[in-house]
Amino acid sequence: MRKGVPHLRVLCLIGLILPLIASCAEIGYYGQCIKGHLSLMARCRPISEILEDKSEPPELREQLGALLAVRDFASDTLSLPDNKSYRSYADLERPYVVWNVVATPESSVEPLEWCFPVAGCVPYRGYFARESAENFAARLSEKGNDVHSYGVDAYSTLNWFDDPALNTFSRRSPADLAALIFHELAHQQLYIRDDPDFNEAFAKTVELAGVQRWLEKTYGPEEIAARQERYRYEDQFARLALQTRDRLAAMYSQPLSESRMRAEKDRLFDQFRKDYQALREAWGGYGGFDHWFAATPLNNARFASLSTYRRLVPAFEALLDQCGGDLPCFYVEAAALGELSAEEREFRMAELPGGNRFPETVQAEPERQ
Repeated sequence: MRKGVPHLRVLCLIGLILPLIASCAEIGYYGQCIKGHLSLMARCRPISEILEDKSEPPELREQLGALLAVRDFASDTLSLPDNKSYRSYADLERPYVVWNVVATPESSVEPLEWCFPVAGCVPYRGYFARESAENFAARLSEKGNDVHSYGVDAYSTLNWFDDPALNTFSRRSPADLAALIFHELAHQQLYIRDDPDFNEAFAKTVELAGVQRWLEKTYGPEEIAARQERYRYEDQFARLALQTRDRLAAMYSQPLSESRMRAEKDRLFDQFRKDYQALREAWGGYGGFDHWFAATPLNNARFASLSTYRRLVPAFEALLDQCGGDLPCFYVEAAALGELSAEEREFRMAELPGGNRFPETVQAEPERQ
């Protein structure tokens, strides 16, 4: 039997959000946020209870046991928040918990932003129902925007509530599961209002460092080498995509006619496809990023979304190196940056080795160790 959400927690959530709705025209949107989150929490059961329940499938109990081990590692070794998040489980009976919508103008790679009571301004808008996300995306597209809608495995309530483990990600490979848990807990460790690039790159850096340490403790050299190779591929693809984003931004800054701009846009997308195929061949046919080209057409919004997660990662990795790899030191230094004004923070990040962006060139041949 599933346990319901504690009454006090429900009142806290409603008390936090409802006063803000009164001054907002989009009551329906906030209503679906409240309804969706409460529905999720109502399905939660403590993982410890599930592990002791012999009627539950052995595969599920094995997965959740492995998840708890990752969760303990996050706090014990990575010094991430030691709370009840990811110590309960909910089966949502759907593949994603929410669907996000990202949009940019047709001639810009800068995403539109939406502002929320707790998270501040972010370059996406999330829906608990796929149909609602697609309807919103369609309205944005009708206004001439480039739009990207995609499913999300997990989201963070930024320590306002005990985030549960979900069926949407509990069946990931062990390393991918660890990556998600570390990333989401990093948002609880540090979150700066109105700076999504800072927040996502900070969490990505913690994720990368955490998975490496978790692999070193849990697996042997072969597994570690395989994961490192995959990260090299991910890094090279990100460099290529961000290079293309920069080329698009430079093109949009030129005084081009609408028809010329669209032709140049298509040309840069075609070049991106060709460059990816060259990387794919150099990787021996590894197609881990084929979905970028198969799911939906390329547009500005696809590149804007990637930039949010990756642009500042090199600077954060340099900051971690300056701390000698010590994560508590890294958290303190990152928090100090978070206390600066947005302009000063960007300037200080740009001064770190690696600057505020990936290098302008991409090697077609993957690095070897």
